[in-house]
Amino acid sequence: MKRFVTFEGIDGSGKSTISKGVYDALKDRGYDVVFTFEPTDSNIGKCLEKGIADFDPLTTTFLFIADRIEHVKIIKKWLKQEKIVICDRYMDSTYAYQSAQLESILPSPLDFLKNISEDFILVPDRTFLFDIDVKDALTRIKDRNNLESFEREDFLRKVRENYLNLAESDKRFIILDAKESIEQLIEICIRDILGDAGN
Repeated sequence: MKRFVTFEGIDGSGKSTISKGVYDALKDRGYDVVFTFEPTDSNIGKCLEKGIADFDPLTTTFLFIADRIEHVKIIKKWLKQEKIVICDRYMDSTYAYQSAQLESILPSPLDFLKNISEDFILVPDRTFLFDIDVKDALTRIKDRNNLESFEREDFLRKVRENYLNLAESDKRFIILDAKESIEQLIEICIRDILGDAGN
């Protein structure tokens, strides 16, 4: 059952926990499923994880895209093998986060990002967006020792707005209330992914 599903949301939305829960549940039910994420654990992805706060915004953007180009090659192989691919963050993270980062540098950052990405991306079959108020999200992550640059309140407000704008203009998105229970959200996602096959 070939399906490419991405999970998006601001930091603290619970998307990583939910995406992993969906993967585990599908695997337990016998489906051929793989779990992946961005930034990946490739050398490019590791570079982003280690130095993201220190890089120029354009450098960060191009590293994310380079990481994705290599990632898509792997995703395509999995899909040819008829696997369900569960991905924690993908192109919409770049559109939401880097648009907010680049808005003081470029006149139309989202258009710029889409133009340089469109020849290399694979559009997901479904994208789940876990929406949450920024203050609630920050409360969830307050135990982290140091908030990353991507976790400032004013920045996350813009990122959330970008996500919602993306979702409103693309039918592949389903917006879910991230304050619902983890178990309920996992089950909603599974029912949608499986469709008639889950009945």
